Amino acid sequence: MSTHVTSTRRTTRIRSHRPSDIIFAAAVAILVAVILFVTIYPLWFVFIASFSQPALVAQGKVLFLPHGTNLFGYGQIFQDTRVWTGYKNTIIYTVVGTAVNMIVTMPAAYALSRPEFKARRPLIFLFAFTMFFSGGLIPTYLLYKNLNLLNTMWVFILPCALNVYNLIIARSFYEASIPEELHEAAVIDGANHFQYFWRVALPLSKAILSVIMLYYVVQHWNDFFTGLVFIRDYDKQPLQMVLRDILVRNQAFAGGAGTSGGTGQGYGALYADQIKYGVIIVASLPVIIIYPFIQKYFDKGVMIGAVKG
Repeated sequence: MSTHVTSTRRTTRIRSHRPSDIIFAAAVAILVAVILFVTIYPLWFVFIASFSQPALVAQGKVLFLPHGTNLFGYGQIFQDTRVWTGYKNTIIYTVVGTAVNMIVTMPAAYALSRPEFKARRPLIFLFAFTMFFSGGLIPTYLLYKNLNLLNTMWVFILPCALNVYNLIIARSFYEASIPEELHEAAVIDGANHFQYFWRVALPLSKAILSVIMLYYVVQHWNDFFTGLVFIRDYDKQPLQMVLRDILVRNQAFAGGAGTSGGTGQGYGALYADQIKYGVIIVASLPVIIIYPFIQKYFDKGVMIGAVKG
Protein backbone atom coordinates (compact mmCIF):
# COMPACT_ATOMS: atom_id res chain seq x y z
CA MET A 1 0.00 0.00 0.00
CA SER A 2 2.77 2.43 0.97
CA THR A 3 4.68 1.53 -2.20
CA HIS A 4 1.59 2.37 -4.30
CA VAL A 5 1.14 5.71 -2.51
CA THR A 6 4.82 6.58 -3.00
CA SER A 7 4.60 5.69 -6.67
CA THR A 8 1.47 7.83 -7.07
CA ARG A 9 3.15 10.82 -5.42
CA ARG A 10 6.24 10.38 -7.63
CA THR A 11 4.05 10.25 -10.73
CA THR A 12 2.14 13.38 -9.66
CA ARG A 13 5.42 15.19 -9.00
CA ILE A 14 6.74 14.24 -12.42
CA ARG A 15 3.54 15.39 -14.11
CA SER A 16 3.64 18.69 -12.24
CA HIS A 17 7.10 19.38 -13.69
CA ARG A 18 6.27 18.66 -17.29
CA PRO A 19 7.64 21.24 -19.75
CA SER A 20 4.15 22.44 -20.65
CA ASP A 21 3.37 23.10 -16.98
CA ILE A 22 6.64 24.96 -16.48
CA ILE A 23 6.01 27.11 -19.57
CA PHE A 24 2.48 27.86 -18.43
CA ALA A 25 3.63 28.83 -14.91
CA ALA A 26 6.35 31.06 -16.36
CA ALA A 27 3.87 32.74 -18.71
CA VAL A 28 1.46 33.39 -15.83
CA ALA A 29 4.27 34.82 -13.69
CA ILE A 30 5.37 37.13 -16.50
CA LEU A 31 1.81 38.27 -17.16
CA VAL A 32 1.24 39.01 -13.46
CA ALA A 33 4.53 40.91 -13.29
CA VAL A 34 3.56 43.02 -16.30
CA ILE A 35 0.13 43.81 -14.86
CA LEU A 36 1.69 44.69 -11.49
CA PHE A 37 4.21 46.99 -13.17
CA VAL A 38 1.58 48.72 -15.29
CA THR A 39 -0.56 49.26 -12.20
CA ILE A 40 2.10 50.48 -9.77
CA TYR A 41 4.56 52.35 -11.98
CA PRO A 42 2.35 55.41 -12.81
CA LEU A 43 1.81 56.14 -9.11
CA TRP A 44 5.49 55.53 -8.34
CA PHE A 45 6.54 57.88 -11.14
CA VAL A 46 4.20 60.61 -9.90
CA PHE A 47 5.61 60.18 -6.39
CA ILE A 48 9.29 60.47 -7.36
CA ALA A 49 8.59 63.23 -9.91
CA SER A 50 6.82 65.31 -7.25
CA PHE A 51 10.11 65.99 -5.45
CA SER A 52 12.71 65.49 -8.20
CA GLN A 53 14.31 68.30 -10.20
CA PRO A 54 11.64 69.40 -12.71
CA ALA A 55 14.19 69.86 -15.52
CA LEU A 56 15.40 66.27 -15.14
CA VAL A 57 11.80 65.01 -15.15
CA ALA A 58 11.09 66.92 -18.37
CA GLN A 59 14.23 65.49 -19.97
CA GLY A 60 13.10 61.94 -19.23
CA LYS A 61 15.93 61.21 -16.79
CA VAL A 62 13.58 60.38 -13.92
CA LEU A 63 12.25 56.90 -14.62
CA PHE A 64 12.59 54.61 -11.63
CA LEU A 65 14.54 56.60 -9.05
CA PRO A 66 14.36 60.28 -8.02
CA HIS A 67 17.10 62.63 -9.20
CA GLY A 68 17.86 65.70 -7.16
CA THR A 69 15.54 67.12 -4.55
CA ASN A 70 13.15 69.96 -5.21
CA LEU A 71 10.19 70.56 -2.91
CA PHE A 72 8.91 73.65 -4.71
CA GLY A 73 5.64 71.93 -5.64
CA TYR A 74 4.87 70.85 -2.10
CA GLY A 75 5.86 74.31 -0.85
CA GLN A 76 3.35 75.93 -3.19
CA ILE A 77 0.65 73.53 -2.06
CA PHE A 78 1.14 73.67 1.71
CA GLN A 79 1.81 77.38 1.98
CA ASP A 80 -1.83 77.87 1.00
CA THR A 81 -3.77 77.84 4.28
CA ARG A 82 -6.86 76.69 2.39
CA VAL A 83 -5.21 73.28 2.00
CA TRP A 84 -5.38 72.70 5.75
CA THR A 85 -8.96 73.97 5.84
CA GLY A 86 -9.81 71.64 2.96
CA TYR A 87 -8.17 68.71 4.75
CA LYS A 88 -10.18 69.45 7.90
CA ASN A 89 -13.43 69.73 5.96
CA THR A 90 -12.82 66.56 3.98
CA ILE A 91 -11.92 64.58 7.10
CA ILE A 92 -15.13 65.78 8.79
CA TYR A 93 -17.25 65.01 5.72
CA THR A 94 -15.62 61.59 5.36
CA VAL A 95 -15.88 60.52 9.01
CA VAL A 96 -19.41 61.80 9.62
CA GLY A 97 -20.62 60.76 6.17
CA THR A 98 -19.22 57.24 6.45
CA ALA A 99 -20.76 56.83 9.92
CA VAL A 100 -24.17 57.86 8.58
CA ASN A 101 -23.71 55.56 5.57
CA MET A 102 -22.97 52.53 7.75
CA ILE A 103 -25.82 53.29 10.17
CA VAL A 104 -28.26 53.42 7.25
CA THR A 105 -26.84 50.73 4.95
CA MET A 106 -26.25 47.77 7.27
CA PRO A 107 -29.69 47.66 8.99
CA ALA A 108 -31.40 48.20 5.64
CA ALA A 109 -29.38 45.38 4.08
CA TYR A 110 -30.25 43.06 6.97
CA ALA A 111 -33.96 43.87 6.72
CA LEU A 112 -33.98 43.27 2.95
CA SER A 113 -32.25 39.92 3.46
CA ARG A 114 -34.94 38.50 5.73
CA PRO A 115 -37.36 36.21 3.84
CA GLU A 116 -40.19 36.96 6.26
CA PHE A 117 -40.09 40.65 5.28
CA LYS A 118 -42.82 40.58 2.62
CA ALA A 119 -42.15 44.04 1.20
CA ARG A 120 -38.49 43.42 0.48
CA ARG A 121 -38.82 42.67 -3.25
CA PRO A 122 -40.81 45.83 -4.09
CA LEU A 123 -38.37 47.86 -2.00
CA ILE A 124 -35.35 46.32 -3.74
CA PHE A 125 -36.94 47.20 -7.09
CA LEU A 126 -37.44 50.82 -5.97
CA PHE A 127 -33.86 51.02 -4.72
CA ALA A 128 -32.51 49.57 -7.98
CA PHE A 129 -34.69 51.95 -10.01
CA THR A 130 -32.76 54.91 -8.59
CA MET A 131 -29.52 53.47 -9.97
CA PHE A 132 -30.71 53.98 -13.55
CA PHE A 133 -32.99 57.01 -13.37
CA SER A 134 -32.61 60.36 -11.64
CA GLY A 135 -34.18 63.81 -11.80
CA GLY A 136 -31.11 65.49 -13.25
CA LEU A 137 -28.91 68.31 -12.00
CA ILE A 138 -31.37 71.23 -12.04
CA PRO A 139 -34.19 69.43 -10.15
CA THR A 140 -31.59 68.15 -7.71
CA TYR A 141 -30.25 71.66 -7.14
CA LEU A 142 -33.77 73.02 -6.56
CA LEU A 143 -34.56 70.18 -4.17
CA TYR A 144 -31.41 70.83 -2.11
CA LYS A 145 -32.26 74.53 -2.09
CA ASN A 146 -35.77 73.88 -0.77
CA LEU A 147 -34.31 71.58 1.89
CA ASN A 148 -31.79 74.28 2.92
CA LEU A 149 -28.87 71.96 2.19
CA LEU A 150 -26.98 74.31 -0.10
CA ASN A 151 -23.69 75.62 1.27
CA THR A 152 -23.83 73.34 4.33
CA MET A 153 -21.84 70.27 5.30
CA TRP A 154 -25.03 68.17 5.17
CA VAL A 155 -25.14 68.39 1.38
CA PHE A 156 -22.13 66.04 1.43
CA ILE A 157 -23.78 63.60 3.85
CA LEU A 158 -27.57 63.33 3.68
CA PRO A 159 -28.19 63.00 -0.10
CA CYS A 160 -25.72 60.11 -0.34
CA ALA A 161 -26.60 58.47 2.97
CA LEU A 162 -27.34 55.23 1.10
CA ASN A 163 -25.50 53.80 -1.87
CA VAL A 164 -27.71 51.21 -3.57
CA TYR A 165 -24.76 49.22 -4.94
CA ASN A 166 -23.29 48.86 -1.44
CA LEU A 167 -26.74 47.98 -0.11
CA ILE A 168 -27.06 45.11 -2.58
CA ILE A 169 -23.59 43.81 -1.70
CA ALA A 170 -24.36 43.86 2.03
CA ARG A 171 -27.74 42.20 1.50
CA SER A 172 -26.09 39.43 -0.53
CA PHE A 173 -23.62 38.89 2.29
CA TYR A 174 -26.36 38.43 4.89
CA GLU A 175 -28.25 36.04 2.60
CA ALA A 176 -25.27 33.89 1.62
CA SER A 177 -22.79 34.02 4.48
CA ILE A 178 -24.77 33.91 7.75
CA PRO A 179 -26.53 30.57 8.39
CA GLU A 180 -30.25 30.73 9.05
CA GLU A 181 -29.71 28.30 11.93
CA LEU A 182 -28.11 31.14 13.91
CA HIS A 183 -31.31 33.15 13.66
CA GLU A 184 -33.41 30.17 14.69
CA ALA A 185 -31.17 29.59 17.71
CA ALA A 186 -31.39 33.27 18.66
CA VAL A 187 -35.19 33.20 18.40
CA ILE A 188 -35.32 30.14 20.66
CA ASP A 189 -33.24 32.08 23.20
CA GLY A 190 -35.78 34.90 23.06
CA ALA A 191 -33.93 37.38 20.83
CA ASN A 192 -35.84 39.66 18.49
CA HIS A 193 -34.56 40.98 15.14
CA PHE A 194 -32.87 44.01 16.69
CA GLN A 195 -31.01 41.91 19.25
CA TYR A 196 -30.05 39.29 16.66
CA PHE A 197 -28.76 41.96 14.26
CA TRP A 198 -26.74 43.78 16.92
CA ARG A 199 -25.37 40.80 18.84
CA VAL A 200 -25.01 38.11 16.16
CA ALA A 201 -25.22 39.34 12.57
CA LEU A 202 -23.16 42.52 12.94
CA PRO A 203 -20.19 40.93 14.81
CA LEU A 204 -20.01 38.29 12.05
CA SER A 205 -19.92 40.97 9.34
CA LYS A 206 -16.40 42.34 9.83
CA ALA A 207 -15.39 41.50 6.26
CA ILE A 208 -18.32 43.20 4.57
CA LEU A 209 -18.24 46.09 7.06
CA SER A 210 -14.64 46.83 6.08
CA VAL A 211 -15.36 46.59 2.36
CA ILE A 212 -18.44 48.82 2.48
CA MET A 213 -16.67 51.27 4.76
CA LEU A 214 -13.73 51.51 2.35
CA TYR A 215 -16.10 52.18 -0.55
CA TYR A 216 -17.81 54.97 1.37
CA VAL A 217 -14.54 56.50 2.57
CA VAL A 218 -13.19 56.68 -0.98
CA GLN A 219 -16.52 58.06 -2.22
CA HIS A 220 -16.50 60.90 0.32
CA TRP A 221 -12.78 61.59 0.03
CA ASN A 222 -12.95 61.98 -3.75
CA ASP A 223 -16.23 63.91 -3.79
CA PHE A 224 -15.43 66.82 -6.09
CA PHE A 225 -18.72 67.47 -7.86
CA THR A 226 -20.73 68.27 -4.72
CA GLY A 227 -18.32 71.00 -3.68
CA LEU A 228 -18.20 72.39 -7.21
CA VAL A 229 -21.98 72.76 -7.63
CA PHE A 230 -23.52 73.09 -4.17
CA ILE A 231 -20.87 74.90 -2.07
CA ARG A 232 -20.00 78.60 -2.43
CA ASP A 233 -18.31 79.31 0.90
CA TYR A 234 -14.54 78.75 0.64
CA ASP A 235 -14.40 77.79 4.32
CA LYS A 236 -16.63 74.77 3.57
CA GLN A 237 -14.91 73.56 0.41
CA PRO A 238 -13.48 70.01 0.49
CA LEU A 239 -9.84 69.26 -0.19
CA GLN A 240 -10.49 68.24 -3.79
CA MET A 241 -11.87 71.68 -4.64
CA VAL A 242 -8.94 73.43 -2.95
CA LEU A 243 -6.44 71.35 -4.90
CA ARG A 244 -8.36 72.03 -8.10
CA ASP A 245 -8.12 75.78 -7.47
CA ILE A 246 -4.38 75.45 -6.85
CA LEU A 247 -3.97 73.64 -10.17
CA VAL A 248 -5.98 76.26 -12.04
CA ARG A 249 -4.08 79.10 -10.41
CA ASN A 250 -0.70 77.57 -11.19
CA GLN A 251 -1.49 77.07 -14.87
CA ALA A 252 -0.01 80.56 -15.17
CA PHE A 253 3.39 78.92 -14.68
CA ALA A 254 2.98 77.16 -18.00
CA GLY A 255 2.93 80.46 -19.90
CA GLY A 256 4.57 82.86 -17.49
CA ALA A 257 8.10 84.00 -16.83
CA GLY A 258 10.77 81.66 -18.01
CA THR A 259 8.89 80.41 -21.02
CA SER A 260 9.91 80.96 -24.58
CA GLY A 261 7.31 82.65 -26.74
CA GLY A 262 4.49 81.38 -24.53
CA THR A 263 5.03 77.82 -25.72
CA GLY A 264 4.89 76.48 -22.17
CA GLN A 265 8.29 74.77 -22.41
CA GLY A 266 10.24 76.92 -19.91
CA TYR A 267 10.75 76.74 -16.18
CA GLY A 268 7.18 77.84 -15.53
CA ALA A 269 5.72 74.79 -17.22
CA LEU A 270 8.17 72.52 -15.39
CA TYR A 271 7.13 73.79 -11.97
CA ALA A 272 3.45 73.65 -12.95
CA ASP A 273 3.89 69.95 -13.71
CA GLN A 274 5.63 69.41 -10.39
CA ILE A 275 2.72 71.04 -8.60
CA LYS A 276 0.34 68.68 -10.43
CA TYR A 277 2.35 65.68 -9.24
CA GLY A 278 2.32 67.03 -5.68
CA VAL A 279 -1.43 67.56 -5.78
CA ILE A 280 -1.98 63.94 -6.83
CA ILE A 281 0.12 62.68 -3.91
CA VAL A 282 -1.53 64.98 -1.37
CA ALA A 283 -4.99 63.88 -2.50
CA SER A 284 -4.25 60.14 -2.70
CA LEU A 285 -1.88 59.48 0.20
CA PRO A 286 -4.41 59.17 3.07
CA VAL A 287 -6.48 56.53 1.27
CA ILE A 288 -3.32 54.65 0.23
CA ILE A 289 -2.20 54.59 3.88
CA ILE A 290 -5.57 53.31 5.13
CA TYR A 291 -5.98 50.52 2.58
CA PRO A 292 -3.28 48.08 3.86
CA PHE A 293 -4.90 47.92 7.30
CA ILE A 294 -8.20 46.59 5.92
CA GLN A 295 -6.84 44.69 2.92
CA LYS A 296 -7.38 41.27 4.53
CA TYR A 297 -11.06 42.06 5.06
CA PHE A 298 -11.33 43.55 1.58
CA ASP A 299 -10.01 40.33 0.03
CA LYS A 300 -12.71 38.36 1.85
CA GLY A 301 -15.44 40.82 1.02
CA VAL A 302 -14.88 40.87 -2.72
CA MET A 303 -15.42 37.09 -2.78
CA ILE A 304 -18.97 37.43 -1.44
CA GLY A 305 -21.32 35.61 -3.74
CA ALA A 306 -18.50 34.13 -5.84
CA VAL A 307 -19.22 30.59 -4.59
CA LYS A 308 -22.74 29.29 -4.19
CA GLY A 309 -23.31 26.16 -2.15
